[in-house]
Amino acid sequence: MILLRNLCFGRNGATLVEDASLQLHPGWKVGLIGANGTGKSSFLALLLDELHAESGDLELPRSWVMAHVAQDTPALPDAALDFTLDGDTELRTVERELAAAEAAPEGDEDTHIRGNLIGELHARYGEIGGYSARSRAAELLHGLGFADADHARPVADFSGGWRVRLNLARALMCRSDLLLLDEPTNHLDLDAVLWLENWLLSYQGTLLLISHDRDFLDAVADHTLHLEQQKLKLYSGGYSDFERQRGAQLALQQAMHEKQVRERDHLHSFIERFRAKASKARQAQSRIKALARMEEVTAAHVDTQFTFRFREAGAAPDPLLVVHDGRAGYDDKVILSNIKLTLRPGQRLALLGRNGAGKSTLVKLLAGEIAPMAGDRVEGKGLRIGYFAQHQLEQLRPDESPIQHLVRLNSRTREQELRTYLGTFDFRGDMATAPCGRFSGGEKSRLALALLIWQKPNLLLLDEPTNHLDLEMREALNLALQEYEGGVVLVSHDRHLLRTTADELWLVADGQVKVFDGDLDDYSNWLATQRAAAAAPAPGKSAEKQARREDKAQVDSARQAKLLERRSLQKDAAKMEKQISNWQAELSLLEARLADPALYASADSALLQSLQKQKQNLVKRMNETEERWLAIQEEIESVPAMAS
Repeated sequence: MILLRNLCFGRNGATLVEDASLQLHPGWKVGLIGANGTGKSSFLALLLDELHAESGDLELPRSWVMAHVAQDTPALPDAALDFTLDGDTELRTVERELAAAEAAPEGDEDTHIRGNLIGELHARYGEIGGYSARSRAAELLHGLGFADADHARPVADFSGGWRVRLNLARALMCRSDLLLLDEPTNHLDLDAVLWLENWLLSYQGTLLLISHDRDFLDAVADHTLHLEQQKLKLYSGGYSDFERQRGAQLALQQAMHEKQVRERDHLHSFIERFRAKASKARQAQSRIKALARMEEVTAAHVDTQFTFRFREAGAAPDPLLVVHDGRAGYDDKVILSNIKLTLRPGQRLALLGRNGAGKSTLVKLLAGEIAPMAGDRVEGKGLRIGYFAQHQLEQLRPDESPIQHLVRLNSRTREQELRTYLGTFDFRGDMATAPCGRFSGGEKSRLALALLIWQKPNLLLLDEPTNHLDLEMREALNLALQEYEGGVVLVSHDRHLLRTTADELWLVADGQVKVFDGDLDDYSNWLATQRAAAAAPAPGKSAEKQARREDKAQVDSARQAKLLERRSLQKDAAKMEKQISNWQAELSLLEARLADPALYASADSALLQSLQKQKQNLVKRMNETEERWLAIQEEIESVPAMAS
């Protein structure tokens, strides 16, 4: 297990976490949440030994293999498939040793030794799944959106976002005991997010996941680790479970605070009324001391620091924008044809579709960034488009501050009004005047949204607006969009945002754009059908290939059964651990009473006998439960923890 004991760590002289003590058990899937800058990524760095604790202890099994997603990928000439396979270091080592042994010149003296070595290497290669490794790597790439033709392409050919996906595939390829993922969905579209969700559910190691996607956390995490005010607190369940538990705690904390305020006010009132009266002086002094001793209970501050709204846009044309018989693409390549779309005020539609289907191309057409290859794109008079896309973050001026960016849009507005507005996006104090080139990805996204909203658009075109935004900012955007009265076209992998914002779903597929008759669950089923159709053998293919797929399905089914068996055993073990811990506390109390000399000097022998009998029964129950716990641990170890 991972054990934290009075752990304290920080960066650049600033403490991020102090006095953290908790346990993370094998097989747990833990969502690590907290506002940006609180130390989530630093905690992963601590586990990777890239950061050292200032005090306290962090313990984890030395034998564990850890996997994580590299932050950067150099422009390598390696093929994408080979780069992914490199994630399994033992596999690659065995391959190299096997190739060297088989290529060595034969000699009479060492033929037997060489033969034994080759046999041992082949046996180990089979044990670690070497013969199916290439197909597993190909499945990872396919699930993350890579086409078959991409497998042989050099890593250097891919853009930054696609290299992040390659790094993710490489981490998943590792047969790890501990998998560390830092916002893995940021550069994925919805179909890749759904695929990754299912893959992580079948992962049998321990997972520590940083994410700001609440639906993803709810689906994957069975525990939530919250980092706030330099404290780490562990909750059972996913993000929604965490919200309910924390909400109840904050409500109780607030009630305690309000009760304490009433008590303090009452004491103050008594002191003020009777301090000068001699007959009441002693009572007043006692109340002064009680007031000094009273522990402050901090009021619960549950409001987010982000509280913005879209500015009133005024009159809007109806329709806002019409595309008739449109065709969109680049150069001579047509991506979408026969586009018929009318956008009206108050209309909220979300675009669904597999990676590369043309969602971003359609948004660029609507934004006017690309001209239609055919057909008409007609803007309503008075149309003001607010377009948000990730590439626009690169258009921010790195040497200018948030205030300077706003002044460019409107130089007549008073600086205090600009500061107040920026404060709603958490650009306060010196941050409002700091050059934005040093900002994080989340801060740049917040600034881009602030600039967009300042311009009072009546049509919003949002292409993955939640990338790099934390949960509080996502919720603020969600609430603001619900009040927004203009038209909205949204592309997002954040299912919570899609469910709460969009009234219509449109599917971009097979070069067409059409209304999708269903909800997000239906879309998930549609994706599964598409994958199954892609995996089905073409007419004329041998039955042998189909048989191999059926065999793999049986293996997957058996693996899933083993996974469920392992989780059930782990839950039983956890219950026993809790019971044993409670009994140990009870036993300590009994032993303390039995160690009291007064007990033996007393004439009450019945009490002594009763306490001794309680101790015997308690020790017996503990021993029996510990034996069952050990047996369960052996069963857990007998179920192989495979990562793929």
